[in-house]
Amino acid sequence: QVHLEESGGGLVQPGGSLRLSCAASGSIFSIDAMGWYRQAPGKQRELVAAIAPAGATNYADSVKGRFTISRDNAKNTVYLQMNSLKPEDTAVYYCNIGPSIYFSGGYWGQGTQVTISS
Repeated sequence: QVHLEESGGGLVQPGGSLRLSCAASGSIFSIDAMGWYRQAPGKQRELVAAIAPAGATNYADSVKGRFTISRDNAKNTVYLQMNSLKPEDTAVYYCNIGPSIYFSGGYWGQGTQVTISS
């Protein structure tokens, strides 16, 4: 069993920054990719960014240059630094563990709300 604990969401003004964290526990394998997905009201869940154990990354075009994903393998933790936030970044952000940086796996966190509004 795998448990993912997210933190760091909140309300910020456009142009602001937030840092999300996700700590994984349980049957974690070092070969797993870790990633962030988001779901806005009325929309499908979409990949934001994912990172492989060795550091390869995959970003959605909409966040390239603004968001940075990183991971600490020793702590089984993944981070998402979000800068220059826009109202369209508003969504529930979910942590995920899976076999690839290109698609999600079966383990999800509970989600953390990110709201960008003035």
